Amino acid sequence: MMSGFEQSTALITGASSGIGKALAYALADRGLDIVITARSAERLSAIKEELEGRVNVSMIVCDLAAADGVEHLMKTLTMSETQVDMLVNCAGLAPHVDFLSTEDPDQKDLIALNVTAPTRLIRHFLPEMRARGFGRVLNVCSVAAFHPVPSMAQYGATKAYLLSLTEALSEELKGTGVTFCALCPGVTKTESAIREIVEALPDAMVLSPEAVAEAGLNALDSGEVVCIPGRLNQAAVTAAQLQPRWLVRTLGGLVAKFRTEPSSTVNRSRD
Repeated sequence: MMSGFEQSTALITGASSGIGKALAYALADRGLDIVITARSAERLSAIKEELEGRVNVSMIVCDLAAADGVEHLMKTLTMSETQVDMLVNCAGLAPHVDFLSTEDPDQKDLIALNVTAPTRLIRHFLPEMRARGFGRVLNVCSVAAFHPVPSMAQYGATKAYLLSLTEALSEELKGTGVTFCALCPGVTKTESAIREIVEALPDAMVLSPEAVAEAGLNALDSGEVVCIPGRLNQAAVTAAQLQPRWLVRTLGGLVAKFRTEPSSTVNRSRD
């Protein structure tokens, strides 16, 4: 049970697979009722069926990258009179593609899902959380938020935005009972993970979604604002921050040139 959240409700976006799914199960294990949302009704239904009875589970099928996606989610929650005490922004896109190879619709979806949707959801639920004197926001970012990522330039930029937003709001809301945490995992063993990258990294740098979820919730519970699961991931981020930015850019560019994955891959965590 998360301290102070007895009989509370958590909203998890991107909950149908990967880290989002693991977070849904972990929160249910802690006794929180959950609202799960993603695009796949079939996957959400399977999660709901498995968890129902342990806690109350509601599912809302929607695409947060769509023009009316966020409005649909907020309207549905309002109509059901659901009080959201914890917001988990996990839905996201991770395209492995050179910037000039992206099309305008893809860029729009990326920004809508990785930046606009979490920002609007935070803005929507934050006033009520502050008025009640308690609330929690867990934003799933990435180690990519700490440095430029050639061939994933837009993805890294969106995660840098979300990391910065999380840290700033944690200060703005300090003392109100509302806490924030940016969960910044490295490569994680999900169905969208690039196999070549997973195989090339040490096992200690590639965590399971369940391990990432537990690390994020434990960090949120203990008041950590930034959580980087895994000691090797933490060391890698620290090392990058201590190097000149030109060197970090250059090394990132070299890695991008020699990657084996086709440039059209788009990893999704919103299905």
